[in-house]
Amino acid sequence: MERRFEVRKQAILNEAKIKPAVSKEMLERLEQFTDPFIKCLKRPEPKEYAQIYIGGLLSDLQRKNVESIAYRYDLERQNLQRFVGWAPWDHSPLLEELVKQVGVNIGEDDAVIVFDPSGFKKCGHDSVGVQRQWLGRLGKIDNGQVGIYMSYASRIEHALVDVRLYLPEDWAKDKARRKKCGIPNSVRFQTRLDLALEMLQTNGQYLPHQWIAGDDEMGRSSYFRRRLDALGEWYLLDIPSNTNIRDIALPAPPYTGHGRPSKQPFQRVDVWRDSLPADAWTCVDVRDGDKGPLKLEIATTRVVARTERGRGDAGEELLVVTRCLDENDKLKYDYHLCNAPSDTPLTTFARVVKAEHRVEDSLKRSKSEAGLADYEVRTWSGWYHHQTLSLIATWFLIQETRRGEKIYSSNHGSSDPVIISDVVASSLRSKTCRLADTFCATKKRSKRVGSFSLLQAT
Repeated sequence: MERRFEVRKQAILNEAKIKPAVSKEMLERLEQFTDPFIKCLKRPEPKEYAQIYIGGLLSDLQRKNVESIAYRYDLERQNLQRFVGWAPWDHSPLLEELVKQVGVNIGEDDAVIVFDPSGFKKCGHDSVGVQRQWLGRLGKIDNGQVGIYMSYASRIEHALVDVRLYLPEDWAKDKARRKKCGIPNSVRFQTRLDLALEMLQTNGQYLPHQWIAGDDEMGRSSYFRRRLDALGEWYLLDIPSNTNIRDIALPAPPYTGHGRPSKQPFQRVDVWRDSLPADAWTCVDVRDGDKGPLKLEIATTRVVARTERGRGDAGEELLVVTRCLDENDKLKYDYHLCNAPSDTPLTTFARVVKAEHRVEDSLKRSKSEAGLADYEVRTWSGWYHHQTLSLIATWFLIQETRRGEKIYSSNHGSSDPVIISDVVASSLRSKTCRLADTFCATKKRSKRVGSFSLLQAT
């Protein structure tokens, strides 16, 4: 091996050694971290099980479900299953605490709130909300559940902060299945868009932001866009490539002398894109990547988008089309509608587009590192309990990673900050898994918690 490669290899190996300062007193920080969330619970039993369950979600278990966590820490499975599955503790105060912490720690005035429906493939039909429906992550209709996630993305970090389970209309009308899965009487059918709006109105005050973003399931609805506009929110929402738009910047066809003056006809947005001249695209550097600067080319125009039948005119909006090279060096196009002023800098649009894509990273992180999709519960409360504790566990990992990166930032010897960030995150995950076991062991009573009947009074 050449000398220069040996030197670089040794530098990478040195960087892979986590500094003692990164994990020093992590166990104490984990206990301090969980304290404000645990205080939201009223009785000692759910407090103890919540701490153990969060520790289990942070461990290196392959499947982070009730059975695996109980077996790992020598607990009675039924007690832990009752705590997660149907014990009547309210998850809402824990999510409110999470939202407030995220807003304080990584909040920025021009940050982006992102909504994203994520599907979980499930077998059978007894689990709450399960039926054949569109599962966006799979890109097809299949049997499963759908959660609507609210993510927050600033220049500092990104995190999932809230979630709602989509309850299909057939489920909402079925009294027998509602009772079997413990669905509260107050729960009524709401569309996925209404669930997103509910989260925005609940949490928006705690999350400083300037933009709302979402995938094409959110953007295709003129109703959703009008609601956001009425709330005074700026949005940049994905739309499908077959969306029909009228480019109002183009001159109208010549008047024929009969009837009303003609207007530009509606056309598919991808057809409009193909008609653009080369100089209509502007290149914007978004951020540095591990293979060099990430660039987007952007084209914009004022349009009127055709709305759903019976929805009426949605008014003028700004069409923002972006393109970039994918991993196969082929051009990938994305289409967005926006209600921001036309003179908004293109760099701002590029930043919001990238922030919207980070929700996928947030979901992957929670699923791979905090067991977001590993639940095996059938009840309404069980689904929310697991999801809430998983989002909290992920937030702890984010906090520790940020702390580690600050420690490593003093190392000016590395020429590749991306490697440093990856090394810190990987090392912290490994260290956290070991400390999570210690944390759970210290929290487990010398005698197992026998009766769980006290939880019924929580």
